[in-house]
Amino acid sequence: MSSTTRAQKAPDTRSPARKLLTSFGFQILAALVLGIVAGLIGRGLGATTDSPNGLSATLDTIGSSYVTILRAAVVPLIFTAIVASISNLRRVQNAARLAGQTLLWFAITAFIAVTIGIVLGLVIQPGARAGDGLEPSEPYAVGTWWNFLLGLIPQNFLGIGARSSFDADAGTVESSISFNILQVIVVAAVVGIAALKAGKKAEPFLAFTESLLKVIQRVVWWIIRIAPLGTFGLIGSAVIKYGWEKLASLAWFAAAVYIGLALVIFVVYPVLVRAHGLSIKQYFTGVWPAVQLGFVSRSSIGTLPLTERVTERNLGVPSSYASFAVPFGSTTKMDGCAAIYPAIAAIFVAQFFGIELNIVQYLLIVLVSVLGSAATAGTTGATVMLTLTLSTLGLPLEGVGLLLAIDPILDMGRTAVNVAGQALVPTIVAKREGILDEELYNAPREGLPFADDSAEDAADEGAVEAEPAPTR
Repeated sequence: MSSTTRAQKAPDTRSPARKLLTSFGFQILAALVLGIVAGLIGRGLGATTDSPNGLSATLDTIGSSYVTILRAAVVPLIFTAIVASISNLRRVQNAARLAGQTLLWFAITAFIAVTIGIVLGLVIQPGARAGDGLEPSEPYAVGTWWNFLLGLIPQNFLGIGARSSFDADAGTVESSISFNILQVIVVAAVVGIAALKAGKKAEPFLAFTESLLKVIQRVVWWIIRIAPLGTFGLIGSAVIKYGWEKLASLAWFAAAVYIGLALVIFVVYPVLVRAHGLSIKQYFTGVWPAVQLGFVSRSSIGTLPLTERVTERNLGVPSSYASFAVPFGSTTKMDGCAAIYPAIAAIFVAQFFGIELNIVQYLLIVLVSVLGSAATAGTTGATVMLTLTLSTLGLPLEGVGLLLAIDPILDMGRTAVNVAGQALVPTIVAKREGILDEELYNAPREGLPFADDSAEDAADEGAVEAEPAPTR
């Protein structure tokens, strides 16, 4: 297996101030701060969800437009990434062993995360501490094991669904098209496996798919480049819509979730990194650009190109393995959305409605979290996973409505943890299998852990910003 390619780049002669201002990470952080300030100004001017003003409408339009653009790239990115990742296994020695080890460590970290979630739910008792004004309501989407299994059956090649509604007052018909991401994953996996079985005759198709993936990654990179603008709108709009009032009524729940997320990303992951003889600092500086973008975008799939690039170029995982493990993880590896959050949320709902859970139900929470994470499908939100957990436990589904008010706030942290885990597992497996480029992993990184993409462009690879390629 080939080691990660190092791109050569000319010395950076920019001043420290210019480096900082042009840093992707600094731009994201600045957008976060400015978005909060703009949101507070909007609320000060009287803007609310029901009564928007010009500033709130502008922020909402900027944020929603960015999410729309990001979602538009999800389906082609998922399809080409999964087909290419499966086809890349033909270049990997011991591919079956690597795939098995990847699945095993996905399960191990998910088990640890869900255990932490259960313990925090029992210790903090967020449902018993909920504030006033919470109103149960039915979820907009319901996940059950039966629906999950039925959802795996493709209705058409790309899982496309159409829906029309008639507005009697306006006399208009509105139509919308949606994609079932699970079905896209299934179709892509079947196509990838079929291409492998077809052998040499499928080589032109696989070469085309890999080239198409590079093109799509380039488009996604352009979308990533305007992430600071999207961040400004999303954060500003969230402050206006949700403010502090709704957060206050669910403060203990939000605290429990974020404590759980912090324990996983800042305690569990570093322990695993150190247990495998790797530097904790190098792991965090290497993965941080992807974690930061995941926090803002709230989409593991949208962050996929960046996650894969930092896994290869910063953490030293061979590209032939990373190109399989990271896309696979972006659709199934969800320690935040599918382990910590549903565990704490299920306990919250049970406590809120005064329902006593037994040991079997706690074991079911673990089982659902370890086996059912594909239900989240790497896109924003975890409602389907939560309703899957509640329905398995026999808890009231209307309990989901209690938590929707602050879901976007929680989703940022959940996705950041997801992304960190999606880079961690390939690194651990590569280290255990003796294929990790430790020289690249331990190489010094200049300044802030965010790279300019000139090295990527020079190598003619899909540019994704991941702190300058380490200098020797």
